[in-house]
Amino acid sequence: MSEVPNVALSNDKEMPILGFGVFQMSNEEAEESVLNAIKAGYRLIDTATSYGNEEAVGKVIARSGVPREELFITSKLWISDASEEKAKEAVQRSLDKLGLDYLDLYLLHQPFGDVFGAWRGLETMYEEGKLKAIGISNFNTVQTYDLHFNARIKPMVNQVETHPFNQQMKAHTLLAELNIVHEGWAPFAEGAHDIFKNELLGGIAEKYGKSIAQVILRWNVQRGVVSIPKSIDEARMKENFNVFDFELTDDDIKSIATLDAGLKTVDHTDPEFLKYLYGRTL
Repeated sequence: MSEVPNVALSNDKEMPILGFGVFQMSNEEAEESVLNAIKAGYRLIDTATSYGNEEAVGKVIARSGVPREELFITSKLWISDASEEKAKEAVQRSLDKLGLDYLDLYLLHQPFGDVFGAWRGLETMYEEGKLKAIGISNFNTVQTYDLHFNARIKPMVNQVETHPFNQQMKAHTLLAELNIVHEGWAPFAEGAHDIFKNELLGGIAEKYGKSIAQVILRWNVQRGVVSIPKSIDEARMKENFNVFDFELTDDDIKSIATLDAGLKTVDHTDPEFLKYLYGRTL
């Protein structure tokens, strides 16, 4: 089984550079998939309050046989709990659903609502040991700067959409400057733009005897970007995990850079998307 490298957070906690996401999975899918992922070697599992499958993930953790300290479990705060007191209550609910005493990482899921109040709640739970690391998700560069310079405890991770068609280079540079780990969701652009038929990526994959998915994940690994691909297919999970036995050249990485077109699967600056978020009930 491959050994997954870790990245160090600003508080020196170690985080696997490759993990497994459970977005848009039912409880049944999450139970089966997370168990298979852990068997395949994944130790970073990424869920969220809004996914509605924390309990399923918790069941798998309890029966996986893997020591708790070897797992890295992430969850996220939904915008309806974006206040200081509600955030603290929401963290405890997530812990209860997951059956855990602590979370390795907890993120503000969206940059909306009472962000600063919610962050103060996370700071408190971090200091109490309920959260081993705290961070943000879907924050743009300005929002990231704003929170970083006003927070007592600085965010340690920013999880943003990151794939070859939306490489987040400006954000990547900023995050490095602020000592915030760049974590990418949707590494395969959720299959959009014919990513698995892309000729440039296909040519690189053929050169190494790998799949396009493996090339993308390896590209992120070499940039220091944490990836959390998801799949309900066990063979695909194993394939995605097998990216530590080859290395892309500088020319490969420069070629992939030409694909960057700022194409998003979700536009967080669209008022209609914000209306959708606030219309969701949990």
